[in-house]
Amino acid sequence: MIIWNEREHTFHLCNDKISYVIAIAHERYLTHCYWGKRIATWQQGYDYPALDRSSFSPTPAQWPDRTFSLDTAPQEYPGHGAGDYREPAFEIRYTDGHQVSNLYYLSHRIIDGKPPLAGLPATWVEQETDAQTLIITLADPLTQLQVELRYSVFDGHAVIARSARLINQAAQPLRLLRALSCCVDLPDARWQQIQFPGAWARERQWHRQALNPGIQLLDSKRGASSTHQQPFIGLVRPETTEMQGEACALHLVYSGNFTARSEVDAFSQTRLLLGINPHGFGWQLAPGESFQTPEAILAWSDEGLNGLSGTLHALYRDNLVRGQHRHQPRPILANNWESTYFDFNEDKLLTFAANAKALGVELLMLDDGWFGERNDDTSSLGDWFVNRAKFPHGLRPLIDNVHAMGMQFGLWFEPEMISRRSELFRQHPDWTISAGGQPLSEGRNQYILDLGRREVRDNILAQMSAFLENHPVDYIKWDMNRNMSEVGSNAAGPAHQQETAHRYMLGLYALLETLTHRFPHILFECCSGGGGRFDPGMLYYMAQAWVSDNTDAASRVHIQYSTSLLYPPVMQCAHVSEVPNHQMGRSTSMAMRGAVAMSGNYGLMLDLMRSDAGRDAAVKQQIAFYKQHRQLLQFGRFWRLVSPWENPDFAAWMFVAPDQSEALVMAFSLVSLATAPLKLLRLAGLDPHARYQIDDSEKIAGGDELLYRGMWVDPPISRDYTSRIWHLTRLA
Repeated sequence: MIIWNEREHTFHLCNDKISYVIAIAHERYLTHCYWGKRIATWQQGYDYPALDRSSFSPTPAQWPDRTFSLDTAPQEYPGHGAGDYREPAFEIRYTDGHQVSNLYYLSHRIIDGKPPLAGLPATWVEQETDAQTLIITLADPLTQLQVELRYSVFDGHAVIARSARLINQAAQPLRLLRALSCCVDLPDARWQQIQFPGAWARERQWHRQALNPGIQLLDSKRGASSTHQQPFIGLVRPETTEMQGEACALHLVYSGNFTARSEVDAFSQTRLLLGINPHGFGWQLAPGESFQTPEAILAWSDEGLNGLSGTLHALYRDNLVRGQHRHQPRPILANNWESTYFDFNEDKLLTFAANAKALGVELLMLDDGWFGERNDDTSSLGDWFVNRAKFPHGLRPLIDNVHAMGMQFGLWFEPEMISRRSELFRQHPDWTISAGGQPLSEGRNQYILDLGRREVRDNILAQMSAFLENHPVDYIKWDMNRNMSEVGSNAAGPAHQQETAHRYMLGLYALLETLTHRFPHILFECCSGGGGRFDPGMLYYMAQAWVSDNTDAASRVHIQYSTSLLYPPVMQCAHVSEVPNHQMGRSTSMAMRGAVAMSGNYGLMLDLMRSDAGRDAAVKQQIAFYKQHRQLLQFGRFWRLVSPWENPDFAAWMFVAPDQSEALVMAFSLVSLATAPLKLLRLAGLDPHARYQIDDSEKIAGGDELLYRGMWVDPPISRDYTSRIWHLTRLA
């Protein structure tokens, strides 16, 4: 999968889907040649045209003419100060104060498989034959800086995984000011960029616009990947749709501050950069030490946005998530939060559990308020022992009773946080992230523990381990409800304060690595004030994530549609909740709430403390349907059909079995129209040579008919916030 052409000085990374070509230009400079559809044999070497129009750009030292400049050359890991005036991938301040680096090719090696990244989440392979990895070493002979660029190509995925390791080989320390994971220089700017801006309860809003000259910056400075942006850059050709056209994505396997930058230069070349946000970042690198950047995933498709999604979904299901839950069906849960909030006890929860069991629920999820002296959100974070006022006999009797009902038991934790009103804060007030004597801001009445400190991690690990060893918990919802402010560490000296945010992430990953290996049977769900840390870094440790605190079905159609560009439905947790909805005040049909929740990992956030015969009968029917089709819904191929971002009145998507033997099609009416136009829904992913029965009716259609002509939405969905589901079965 990696071909080294010694004569042309090129590396050709390829599989049956893509090619990615790198050249060593003029025996020194690592340059980018191509990324796209598979090319059988790359024979051209470095063939970038001489840009005499850039004659006022500097040429490298001792260069014989003006035919080459770093200012216009497409590079793989550009530096700063040596003639390239575009955004750099790395910046370093040396002991003499200067920041100029000249990286030249030094060596390379090709290895089978894909080695892990020290201390960081990353994609992985089960067999060495599943991937190959190219490691190229660049060096600055003057400063003794070395950079190892790692490229992995997978067998079967249209993906390149990239990262960088910066090594100080000098006798003096150096200071990293910027260390991004990747740079991709594209030869033109005829692209549109997709991004997902948002906020709490309004995550991942789909936004598509043309690239413009200059720099466009997407980032997070919040200490988490955030609800406000996703750590990714998506590019599509103007003519690209869900079903056809070229699309690519850069996605960072990281959960903290990030930057995603696109720059269009004077010659309409496009530079893409992705990595840790340099804002507020600094890293002291002593002689002999190295810094490893997070991994960036580079995915490409010539089959539209659905093709891009299919690539990422398969990669993340098979080569990112780990552990026994990776390919296991997810349980149907009932969460008590919107039924009881903080007001519960053992008797209430047993009633809740019995009512949930009667509907077919498989797991009781006990949310916030079971620990310490927690009766509201002002206390007890950091005190991971049972609230004896609510549970005089402890939690074990409740857990045992729930298990005796034939259900699993789940708990809410927020281990990264601490309340001022807590035993842990009274004992260790200096364990918070804080900046010297600056007063601490409060968010949700809580502060953040400095997980970059070993003693802080050890305390949380010991508390959680002691609890989990004595309480057979099956499921943990891991929440994080506060972004960073006053970022600093009471345990670090002045030279290391700007390392705090990244050391926090390394500490969090170390804690999760230990916990998930110590308790492999527990299914972890990632949550952060809704979808505020829904990123590949967290999904390496947790098989699924809470999409949004907004459970309104109409809002969720938009949010889940966007989320599905990057993540498969089996990683998205979705619940049926009460109406009027607690976040939006909107009433949507039970059918629509159910269909939207079934498009992820179905759960309930209903008030099960009260009886409602009509509601309960509908939920029972939904759960039975979901159990019947769970394998298809969780592990089938997902296709987006009609976008609510482009069609404000209507949306549709579908699930297709891997062998194309069956499919589920879902359509949603968002705003009804009087005398509405007819809707012909063109399907995707079916076998064009097969015939399909539609529902249990006598309707039969060829796969090619459904793919190329489509299926009428008949009778039409004629009311606001309603939905329709069709089940297609291939006939023998």
